[in-house]
Amino acid sequence: MEFVLLGFSDIPNLHWMLFSTFLLINFSLLEICYVTIIIPRMLMDIWTQKGNISLFACATQMCFFLMLGGTECLLLTVMAYDRYVAICKPLQYPLVMNHKVCIQLIIASWIITIPVVIGETCQIFLLPFCGTNTINHFFCDIPPILKLACGNIFVNKITVHVVAVVFITVPFLLIVVSYGKIISNILKLSSARGKAKAFSTCSSHLIVVILFFGAGTITYLQPKPHQFQRMGKLISLFYTILIPTLNPIIYTLRNKDIMVALRKLLAQLLT
Repeated sequence: MEFVLLGFSDIPNLHWMLFSTFLLINFSLLEICYVTIIIPRMLMDIWTQKGNISLFACATQMCFFLMLGGTECLLLTVMAYDRYVAICKPLQYPLVMNHKVCIQLIIASWIITIPVVIGETCQIFLLPFCGTNTINHFFCDIPPILKLACGNIFVNKITVHVVAVVFITVPFLLIVVSYGKIISNILKLSSARGKAKAFSTCSSHLIVVILFFGAGTITYLQPKPHQFQRMGKLISLFYTILIPTLNPIIYTLRNKDIMVALRKLLAQLLT
């Protein structure tokens, strides 16, 4: 009737440090929808030292987490296309990426993931679970849940990999193609200042893409998900908490006003 999330109980000395850190991080995130699926529950588990979670709550957490993660993959792809049009076809940009098109792309990124994720979540939680009900993780993710399932889960593993290819590999390849054309176009510029400005426009997005897709690929496309143990937890912490925390910092560092304010603050602290 329920699972028990092991979380970080195998590292008891870190409980209070983790609780304090994650609590502070939760207040500073702009991507609150994404991390709210994970952090409040994790804070409660660390505080109470209990990880009990019903099957329905576990399925709900997994469904929303995958939905938001898939949407972020698609939105990062849309952003890469936006930069491609802006740099490679600047004269066509107002027509190609007008307000209506942007709204349609954003809505499509949200809608496409919903039926796929709901179907995958239902397929996983219709499996029989036997033996231990302890999930060696801090939230309900696919690899540790499949580890508890009984019987033949070959079809489920194939489904997970197919969905991962659709929402991780394909978007990443599209982003790579977009940036390949962007870099080729930038290198043709004669002005060094123009090259620097074009690269700075893409740098923040490219950093987020590498961090997010890299962690997602390791998690969902690894050949042996049953080996998902401590390393899996660390990778999950990376893309569920660290990356959303870094995103505002990465993007705002491109803002000149922010940089000027930071320099002034640093100068005041040093004097």
